[in-house]
Formats: sequence, structure tokens, C-alpha cells
Amino acid sequence: MANNFKSNLPSRYVTEGPARAPHRSYLYAMGLSEEEIHQPLVGVATCWNEAAPCNIALSRQAQAVKMGVKAAMGTPREFTTITVTDGIAMGHEGMRSSLASREAIADSVELTMRGHCYDAIVGLAGCDKSLPGMMMVMVRLNTPSVFIYGGSILPGRYQGRDLTVQDLFEAVGENQAGNLSEAELDVMERVACPSSGSCGGQFTANTMACVSEAIGLALINSSGMPAPYESRDQYGEASGRAVMNLIEKNIRARDIVTRESLENAARVVACTGGSTNAGLHLPAIAHEAGIDFDLDDVCAIFRDTPYFVDLKPGGQYVAKDLYEAGGVPVVMKELRKAGLMHEDCMTASGNSIGEELDLITREADGQVIYPIETPITKTGGVVGLKGNIAPEGAIVKVAGMSEEQQVFSGPARIFECEEDAFAAVQKREYEEGEVLVIRNEGPAGGPGMREMLATTAALSGQGMGKKVALITDGRFSGATRGFCVGHVGPEAAHGGPIAMLKDGDVITIDAIKGEISVDLTDEELEARKADWKGPRETIYSSGGLWKYAQLVGSTRLGAVTHPGAKVERHVYMDL
Repeated sequence: MANNFKSNLPSRYVTEGPARAPHRSYLYAMGLSEEEIHQPLVGVATCWNEAAPCNIALSRQAQAVKMGVKAAMGTPREFTTITVTDGIAMGHEGMRSSLASREAIADSVELTMRGHCYDAIVGLAGCDKSLPGMMMVMVRLNTPSVFIYGGSILPGRYQGRDLTVQDLFEAVGENQAGNLSEAELDVMERVACPSSGSCGGQFTANTMACVSEAIGLALINSSGMPAPYESRDQYGEASGRAVMNLIEKNIRARDIVTRESLENAARVVACTGGSTNAGLHLPAIAHEAGIDFDLDDVCAIFRDTPYFVDLKPGGQYVAKDLYEAGGVPVVMKELRKAGLMHEDCMTASGNSIGEELDLITREADGQVIYPIETPITKTGGVVGLKGNIAPEGAIVKVAGMSEEQQVFSGPARIFECEEDAFAAVQKREYEEGEVLVIRNEGPAGGPGMREMLATTAALSGQGMGKKVALITDGRFSGATRGFCVGHVGPEAAHGGPIAMLKDGDVITIDAIKGEISVDLTDEELEARKADWKGPRETIYSSGGLWKYAQLVGSTRLGAVTHPGAKVERHVYMDL
């Protein structure tokens, strides 16, 4: 009954030999044939749910993946995990669940794979945190792995222009400022999101979708096609076949995710003006492989990568436009021309990234994708900052900002949480030229490191997005624009300098030099720390968020919750 092909695959523990008769009886109960039981078992993991349009098409796409696995003589086993959808979680207590859900996704997929001894994984994800969560677990388990994005939403149309959910968040600010009627807001909310798929701009989901191709875990060009296109299914089918090829060749996730491929991924984030959240997720993926690649490393690449893809929120186009212009492969081809791609990195197809790019015939269109010789700006759309407020660094998205707008100095106005800041913005209780500081919103102190889109969008909607700056130990949405500095580390709850700031302290942010500082001496900051009363108490003293706050580490290292590959004593695939 033993299957020689399975002699070193995990599923041998549940399908081979007389002792596994009870296990096989379960598989027969689900309609599997003897032949299917003794083939490799491939986990097809999706984040399907009815929470949001981002995930609603994943179940259908999973069926296409299963067809591909079957066609290549594998046995697919579909299962689901959670997602928290940032668009719905935004601007209230629910946002605390978002970043913690990344860990829950990775952990739950890991436990499912381990429990049932699956030999490989094809992971489908749509919403922001589900993409890095799924990629993290692939690297953690080090199985043959193929990632596939569920695809982006089609843009809404209103009065002759494309709409995204970001426009709706900003419309709330315009409505509060008296520049937009409730009747118009009512029409906009009905047309902004006309289909399944994830947010259409270069927000976190599309940023991490571009990463999945650049890092090599997804098939080339698989991330671009909008979710409602049923022709996406061909990518699902191809991904199912591809994972069987990886099993046969024993190409695993850590053969694909290397220091070089992480650098490729960071380049693609920079040149597309991607989400600051990549500064959190790339170090977390690296951590699963035991690779040192922290916020500093990500920002060093951002600093010397031209920004040449004109996408929202800093630019004007959406994911569908990028797809129609040739997608991530054309972007990577431009990077390659400037010697900014490591071409020998392995990909999910079994070919190197260079071999894949050799097959791409399209060129930059000059509209969505500029030629790299004539970029929009010479440095990346996202910049790292350091200084006495942020000794462990911070991050800001400057895509779409002029050089003059990238230097800001002003007195601090302190808020102890996002709600306080949002209320003040709504009531206009702030002045032009101020630096709004929102603290106690880090991974541990929040808990959950919330995104601040409601506040930043309200500022933009009031026409004040460029007249104030905002800094936080929390995060910003990929849809945020304006001078908004996130990931300030160490966070307030860990006694970082942001906890010591007071109203009126003069803060200077210089995105050109990469600096963020407060006009205080080291002695003054030390004296304030001596008087500091300790972390602010939260209402989360039990449950999942309490557990997350106890375990979560520094933002600079990806806000991870376990020691990672550096201390592991086994690799799942070799048990």
C-alpha cells in the first residue's frame, strides 16, 4: 500500500501503510478514490468570507486551483481561514483586530497544514493582512507553495471620474466641511464599489499583490486581472499545476524567498508608490525565513529606487489600469533595465525571475508606467525616517508630494488615541502648521496598531492634508495621503520618545534627509522619561487582543509574535 513517491512527503503519515486504515477511511468518506488518496495532498487555503468584496470571489477561484492540482495528478483539499477587512474595520475599535489577524491567519493555516499533513499549499487571499499572512505561513512551513491574489475591484464611476473607497473616506471630510451634500454622498457610496475584489488603488492589498509576484511566490502577471473577470480562473488552474511541479522538483518557499527576492519586492513597492504597510509585512515574511531584513533595510531600498508607476493614492490610476498597461512584469522589466532586479531568484513557475521577464514583450506605456529613465520622482514613493522621536525608525509615503511639501516643522498637538484626534479634526480643533501626534496606537499599546485612515481622509477632505503633518506609533492605511508618518518606534507603550512629547514641542520632519526630530535635548527627554507614568491602560485585559499585546515585538522587525526561523529546531516538510 506504500507509495514510493510519498516516501518523503508529509502526507505519508496519514495515507500510507496498514496502520493508517482509519485515516484513509475518512478520506474515502469524502469520495476520494484509492488513487487520489495516494497522490500528494495539496492544501488549497482561502480567506473566503462574506465580510467584504475583497474575499467574496475566492471560493470560486479556489475551484479553478483544484482543477489544476487534479490535472497534474495531485489531490486538492480546500480549507478556509479568517480575514479582517480594513475598509469595514476602519475608524473604530474593530481596527484593533486587523494586524492581529495577520498572525491568526498564518497560525491557523500552519495548524491546518500540520494537523492534516498536507504536502504543499496554494494560498488565495484578498484583503490587506491576508496576503502577508498567507505568504508568512508558506515560508514558515517551507512547503512547495504558490500564492494567488483574488484580484482587485473594478473602479466605480461618478460624474465622469473613477472612484475608489479612498474617495469615499475623503468625501466624508468634504461633507463635514460643508462642500458636499449628504445626497451626493448617498449616491457616491452606492457606486464607489461596483464589484467583487480588493480596493483598487495601490493600497495595501494591491501593494502586497505586487509583492507576491516580485518575491516569486505568485505566478508572473497573476495578480493584475480584476476579481470579477472569470478569465482569472486560468491563473488559478495554472497555479494548481505549478504547485505540483514544485513538489516534483522539491522547490520550497525558502528557495524562493531569499534576501535578494525580498529586495526585489521592496523595489516594486517603492517604484509603484505602494503602501507603507509593506515596511511591516516584508520584515515579517523575512522573519519566517530567518533572514535579517528590517524596516531600515526596506527603507534603504526605497531611498534609491525611482518612483515611476502613477497609481492612486499619490497618482491617478487604479489596479485595472496597471493590469491593462502590462502589470507587474512590465514594471519589473523597467527595474531590470536600471540593474535594480536580482534576476536569478527562483519563482513559483520553477523558472528564475530573469527567465520569466525574458518572455515579456510589452514596454512601459508612458502613462501608467513611465520609462525608468524619466521617472515621476527619482526616489521611491515611501521614505524611512529616523531621529530622536523615532530611534527605531518611522515611515512616510511621499508619492505625489513635491519636494517643498516633504519638509515640515511645527508645534505638536498631542492626542492619546485616534478617537481623540478624529473628534478634534471633525470640530476643527487644530491649527494649520501643527504636527498632530497620535500615540498609544502601536502593536502592543493599542493594542493592534490601528490604521488612521478616517482621520487622514477627514483632513484631506477639509483641504488640510498638506497644511498639517501627522505622526503616530500606529499605522496608516495604504490609501492615506498627505504628510503622515507612521510606525514611530519604539512605540509609546514600550517607553519610546513619542510617549514623552508634550503640546507645543517643535517637531521637524524632513523626508528628503530622512529625519524626524523634536527640538529637545537628550537630557530633557531623559528627564521626561523619569517622570513617565508607564503605558496607558487599555480595556483589553483578556482575549485574543490581550494575547497579541503580550507577544508582539517591535514594529521595526515586523510586529511579529514568535521567535521565527532563526531558532527553529525542525522544518515541517522534513518531519
